[in-house]
Amino acid sequence: MDRVSRRRFLATAASALAAPYLVRASALGADGMVAPSERIVLASIGAGPRGRYDLGCLIAEKDVQYVAICDVQAGRREAVKRMADEKYGNTDCAMYRDFQELIARPGLDAVLVATGDRWHTLASILCAKAGKDVYSEKPCGLTIGQCQSLADAIHRTGRVFQCGTQRRSSDNFKFAVRLAQSGKLGRLRTMHASIYRLRNSHDWLPAQPEPPREVCDWDLWLGPAPWRPYNKQYVDGGWRGYDDFDSGATLLDWGAHTVDLCQWANQADGTTPVEFEPTPANITARYANGVVLIMDFLADAFGNRDPQYRTSTGTCPVRFEGDEGWVETGDSGEIAVSRPSLLGEKGRLADRGINPANHGRNFLDCVKTRSRTAANEDIMLSSHVACHAAATAWILGRKVAFDPAQKAFVDDDAANRMRSRAMREPWHV
Repeated sequence: MDRVSRRRFLATAASALAAPYLVRASALGADGMVAPSERIVLASIGAGPRGRYDLGCLIAEKDVQYVAICDVQAGRREAVKRMADEKYGNTDCAMYRDFQELIARPGLDAVLVATGDRWHTLASILCAKAGKDVYSEKPCGLTIGQCQSLADAIHRTGRVFQCGTQRRSSDNFKFAVRLAQSGKLGRLRTMHASIYRLRNSHDWLPAQPEPPREVCDWDLWLGPAPWRPYNKQYVDGGWRGYDDFDSGATLLDWGAHTVDLCQWANQADGTTPVEFEPTPANITARYANGVVLIMDFLADAFGNRDPQYRTSTGTCPVRFEGDEGWVETGDSGEIAVSRPSLLGEKGRLADRGINPANHGRNFLDCVKTRSRTAANEDIMLSSHVACHAAATAWILGRKVAFDPAQKAFVDDDAANRMRSRAMREPWHV
């Protein structure tokens, strides 16, 4: 190589310094863009229908930079990559089959966990241990023990956590809760939380040949769940209702939302009912303050409602009844009340309960401020524990007593054994 003289080097450097240096306006936060230093670098684990829906709301926010997707199915991760690349006009979105490789990636601020239920606890804990803030779809754990382990991990690591119970951030549900807490209904007496008709199968689908690992990694799909042979129906979403994969006999599919809202209305965040009793039509629970929570078997796994239910407020309806009035609302955004004066001008709100956009925005704001989210780990824990306790009563087919402080059943060995389950090696919390 030719040697460069000192004089020539200095002349070249001076010329470079004199030349104009152009910086993109987006890098400075101009033209409505957010400067890179203010952006939240986001990745996601799980690219099924719910994962893509949540992600669409999050990456619509200007202060989010989405960089990577992980899914055990090639087709699903490729679909998310196309979505991200089209949004940003590049091909930068990285794809991973193993989520452990994704969370080891430097520079990530937060991770959306939207896998099947069996993975929520472990993936969220490992993300938190890796220094990432976590938005986890519900249910966040298959058992009481898993939910407790997740909450403990969030406390230890100091991460920001949001459970995907987005109805906590929806205007019609917030209005109904405020009405119940205001005293305008009189003393709160009874709450109704709609849930699916429960089912709990231990059967296996027929074995089918496993696809190549790069197409669908069956072992990683199973993760901490017990081994069983591959069947395409599982990975296409047909895993619901199977005990190895589902939580609380499907009670938490809707109950994670509706029981959570009843907890909130009863100002019971941090506690649970003290007894649960299954009947053919519902599961009835009682709080220490005397308020009764009725979990109505309202719909099947497809959301088909029983026609005799009280009003038509959409899916996931809740109803709060006091000794001077009642209010009910659901995903339609409609609010039904016992007398018009309770409603004022709030006949129908623009923000429907099924939309997670506000809930995602709350998470992002808390990532920036290090504040606690609308559905933080402690709120999640109480609501999920209440759901799991109710499901345990239904599975056992009898009334159970529960100690909210210990998160344990009272003098009931059979019920207490159901508070935890083993994970398949090598996975553990």
